[in-house]
Amino acid sequence: MVQTKDSDSRRLLQRLQGVMAEAGEGQARLDRITALVADSMGTEVCSVYLHRDAETLELCATKGLNAEAVHVTRMRVGEGLVGRVAKRAAPVNASDAPSSPGFRYMPETGEEIYSSFLGVPIQRLGETLGVLVVQSKDARSYTEDEVYALEVVAMVLAEMTELGAFVGEGEALRARHKSQVLFRGGTAQEGAAEGVVFLHNPRVVITNPVADDPQAELERLRAAVDVLRVSVDEMLEGARGDKEQVEVIEAYRMFANSRGWLRRMEEDIDLGLTAEAAVEKEQSTARARMGQVPDPYLRDRLADLDDLSNRLLRQLTGQATVSAEALPDGAVLVARNIGPAELLEYGRGLSAVILEEGSVGSHAAIVARAWAIPLVINCKGITTEALNNDVVLVDGDQGIVHLRPDDSVRNAFRDKLEMQAAALERYASIRDKPAETQCGSRIELQMNAGLMADLPSLSTSGAEGVGLFRTELQFLTRSNVPKRGELASLYKRVMDAAGGKEVTFRTLDIGSDKVLPYMKPTEEPNPAMGWRAIRVGLDKRGVMRMQLQALIRAAEGRPLTVMFPFIAQLEEFISAREALLLEMHREKSLNHVLPESLKIGAMLETPSMAFAPRRFFELADFISIGGNDLKQFFFAADRENERVRRRYDTLNVSFLSLIEQIVDRCAETNTPVSFCGEDAGRPIEAMCFAAMGLRKLSMRPASIGPVKHLLRRTDLDEARAVIDAARTSGAQSVRPAVMDWLKRRG
Repeated sequence: MVQTKDSDSRRLLQRLQGVMAEAGEGQARLDRITALVADSMGTEVCSVYLHRDAETLELCATKGLNAEAVHVTRMRVGEGLVGRVAKRAAPVNASDAPSSPGFRYMPETGEEIYSSFLGVPIQRLGETLGVLVVQSKDARSYTEDEVYALEVVAMVLAEMTELGAFVGEGEALRARHKSQVLFRGGTAQEGAAEGVVFLHNPRVVITNPVADDPQAELERLRAAVDVLRVSVDEMLEGARGDKEQVEVIEAYRMFANSRGWLRRMEEDIDLGLTAEAAVEKEQSTARARMGQVPDPYLRDRLADLDDLSNRLLRQLTGQATVSAEALPDGAVLVARNIGPAELLEYGRGLSAVILEEGSVGSHAAIVARAWAIPLVINCKGITTEALNNDVVLVDGDQGIVHLRPDDSVRNAFRDKLEMQAAALERYASIRDKPAETQCGSRIELQMNAGLMADLPSLSTSGAEGVGLFRTELQFLTRSNVPKRGELASLYKRVMDAAGGKEVTFRTLDIGSDKVLPYMKPTEEPNPAMGWRAIRVGLDKRGVMRMQLQALIRAAEGRPLTVMFPFIAQLEEFISAREALLLEMHREKSLNHVLPESLKIGAMLETPSMAFAPRRFFELADFISIGGNDLKQFFFAADRENERVRRRYDTLNVSFLSLIEQIVDRCAETNTPVSFCGEDAGRPIEAMCFAAMGLRKLSMRPASIGPVKHLLRRTDLDEARAVIDAARTSGAQSVRPAVMDWLKRRG
């Protein structure tokens, strides 16, 4: 029985290290470990259960239970006491296991004669790999020291599993990071790419978790923590004058100086772990807690602790943070999440981006669209499964990632890439031709942009102008508010690069998922419908005024086109419009050069504006239908929610009727109207919008070729007849009828 938390545990780990060093197959090594732990813990039983798949645990080794049950006994996560340990990622300590809630008797194991049960998760960085169990005939509750010692052993087993020490026959003993894995995530940016994994924060793999000299390990840990604290103090000093940023780093500093955090790691070293293993054990505990905590504030704090652990591990191992200069050819960036500034640092050398988290409206999605590279989000578990330089196939159209694919998958994927390349060649041949339909209608195709790097696409894509320039990216990628002169210089370069083609600047659209680093975030139950876009601009007049002045000055006598986002009622547009006209008056009084002409428009993103007073359409020089937001509000389906965002079809009869109503109302006042959003870049949807009367569409540059290709082969009068017939028939969506018509036309 374990009497202390130091000498006995250390001896156990040293014996464990000896077993690890012995030659032999994975199964034999596991068998020796269970016998060793049972002997050291003074128990009749020690068993190791490993994940066969995400939902199933398999008994892989045992000392004390029936040997015939090995690789036969399986249970679901959450089933029985072992399944409960795996589901909660927390120990279960029961003196009378058969009477404990959730107990499940497995007759083939012969465990009915054992009363006490102690199970701890075998986990690494928040990923539960299995469960380590000891059992005794005596009805006993295991002491804190015993629980702690078994957790340390479980941590070593996790590291050894990561290193492939237990590879053998069967799914549960398969080699990690070797076989192909399919991930199903969500589409945030379409496209396909083949490349190699480049981890944004590659994890440290600990090759020797057992310490030979605990005192030396303690000194290494303390020295590394001292360096970490100094670096955090330097971060804090650099943030002085920025109240919100200081508050964030102060919380960070509190963790770095936490005696409890350091004490727990020192105790782990006393038990026989190396400094790196002690840090990772605490990190795994924090990651496991993150998944159990519903409070977003507490989750953020645990994420701070996780980040500090990463920094400390890099300090201990001497591994520098990865840099953009290290990018291999065909790099596919893999990260849990990433901010716009970090993503922009990598430049355009990336082939694709894969995130464990993220959303379709996130900063990363905006940048990925600007670069026209595939982005797949919500790929759970990929950062723990992928290794640097692993081959990866990214299907942004389907939201699918193939990690380490076999030859048959790679060949099929390459066929898809070749077909896309052939299509691109066809689109290049019509780049300079107008999007004129067979019935003689001319559709103006413009591109969306948000970075200076986007502007070369203006000529290569065949776009006739920039229908949306997102100005918030310049605010999101900085740690402080940009100056007016900096903005004016940037907007001037954008207009210069456009070469006389129209650029429609959308004023600052922040809030919802786009929170400025230097702006205190506000907790809102539904941020997409909260304090955002024009609502922020009208409340923060100083920021809006500075941006409007920068736009006026950037024009340098050229035409200027400005539109205000997220207008929900007439009064908001009147106020925003008057603010811009007032700045024009002030610039004139200062004898500054005014734009040659000024167009002031609005984004129609809320259904309320389809029913706005006629005055709104008379005042607006143009209207841009913001399809992404309009669709989510029309169907009451959050576009960040993968469960609901794909349930509703853009070609739903009700939604097309709304588009038709907006087009008709704009026609009454001769107000130009366009459609801007993801759906404008989908050829079938774009054709239907044109059939409903829209004559201007704005989309990502890569979509212009496919959309133009279909429009030039379409008779919009015929398409409208098909749509109207489907509407009259009572169909919910016109898509089936339109697709059937297109197939019949070949």
